[in-house]
Amino acid sequence: MKLVIIEDEKLTADDLAETILAECPDAEILAVLGSVKEALAWFASHSAPDLVFSDIQLGDGISFEIFHAITQRMPVIFCTAYDEYALNAFKANGIEYVLKPFTQKTIGAAIGKYKNLKQGFSDQSFSYKDLLPLFEHKQGPVQGSVLVYQKDKILPVRLSDISVFFIENENTHLLTSDQKMYTVNKTLEELEKLCGAGFYRANRQFLVNRTAVKDASQYFSRKLVVNLHVPFSENITISKEKTGEFLNWLAQG
Repeated sequence: MKLVIIEDEKLTADDLAETILAECPDAEILAVLGSVKEALAWFASHSAPDLVFSDIQLGDGISFEIFHAITQRMPVIFCTAYDEYALNAFKANGIEYVLKPFTQKTIGAAIGKYKNLKQGFSDQSFSYKDLLPLFEHKQGPVQGSVLVYQKDKILPVRLSDISVFFIENENTHLLTSDQKMYTVNKTLEELEKLCGAGFYRANRQFLVNRTAVKDASQYFSRKLVVNLHVPFSENITISKEKTGEFLNWLAQG
C-alpha cells in the first residue's frame, strides 16, 4: 500500500507516519507534503497513491483545494483538529475523518475502513456519491462531534451525547447526557448551523438536543418550559410565538 501524507507540522507528520507504519508495516510512504503548493506540484508529476492522509488547514490554504484541482482520484483520510469540515471532506474523496489527537487505534480503524472499502469496489475510483450510503448509519447531522476544552486538552464530544448547549457568563458551554459540562469555543449561532435539525434554538441562551427532551409543560404567559432527561438547573423556555414551531420540531423525533 503506497501512501502520501499531507501535513504542515513536521512533528505531527512524523508521529502520523510512525503510527501508520506501526499499524501497517508493509505501507510505503511516498511523500510527506507540507503545503497546498507542494502537494499540487507533487501530484502533477506523480501517479496517484493508494491512499492519502491529509490535514485540512495548511499554512497556505485548505487541503480541499488540492483534491478539487488534481485529476487523480484516490481515497483520502482526513486527520484534523477541526470538526466542522466533515461534509466537505466526504465531497473531496474522503472516506474517514479522524480528529486529532489521533491514536494508533483511530488510525488503525481508518486504515481498516479503507481496506474494507477497497474490497467492495472494482476499481480505485472512490466518489462522494458512491460512499454516501456507507455513512447513512451515522445519527443526526453530518457534523459528528464538537471540540471542547478541558485544562490543557482538546477533546471531541459526540453530538449524540450532548443534551444542551448554553450561554453562561458570556461563554458557551455544553452539558452531556452523563452530566459532564465543558466549554466550547463557538457561539450558539455557529453551533446551530453545525448541529442541524436535531437541535433546536429555544432562545438566545439555549440550543437543545431533541433526544434530550423529556417533556414540555405550560409556563407563564403561554410560554413552554422544556424539561430534559438530564438534571439542569436553568429554565429553558419557548416563547408563545415559537411554541408551534417547537412542537412541530419535537414531533419529528
